[in-house]
Amino acid sequence: MTSGSPSTGKSGGSPGVPEAVLASIEAHLRARETRREEIYQRARRLRRLAQTTMMHLHTGDPTGPDLAEIRRSMVELSGWLRDEGRGDEPVAADALQEAVEAVLLGATAAGEPFPGPGDLGVEPEPYLLGLGDVVGEVRRRVLDCLGRDDLSGAEREMALMEGLTRALLHFDTTRAIVPLKPKQDTARALLERTRGELVMARYLARGRPVPGSKE
Repeated sequence: MTSGSPSTGKSGGSPGVPEAVLASIEAHLRARETRREEIYQRARRLRRLAQTTMMHLHTGDPTGPDLAEIRRSMVELSGWLRDEGRGDEPVAADALQEAVEAVLLGATAAGEPFPGPGDLGVEPEPYLLGLGDVVGEVRRRVLDCLGRDDLSGAEREMALMEGLTRALLHFDTTRAIVPLKPKQDTARALLERTRGELVMARYLARGRPVPGSKE
């Protein structure tokens, strides 16, 4: 038997990756591209609905059917990601986060308890990020109350804002799991700013000069 390069045997094939393997990988990549496009389109529709619904919540327009549709779409999209879209979840992350924000804002407007991640069919990570964004939405509600001279309403919303911020600050985890720290820092800053504005409104409502003013 002669020495040298290994024999390819009697199959007549050439060394390297077989064509059938290459074709299989190509089919996998094409299927994943199609799947990602479907995820993107679903997420885009959900994000738009969530954004529109939050606008209507701030203006007092009816939002019941839209909130119900958001919740249905969240459960459907999250389930589809678990069953069919593993590895491509980040494509829908922002949409799920905004959907959580919209549903929680809806609960705020209705004076209802907040649903949890399991109630919405989402993982805890997008839930926490959506919860962080609700703090800014509640600040807007505080300012709306102050603009109407509704001091008691502003104080109720402020109490909710404080509770949400405490809930966010409860968690201490690495950004590799969920980038929550920026949301926590923003919530804390918004809370302090809003607290100062509410204190100023209280002084003005009592006809007293604001501390530090020249009046």
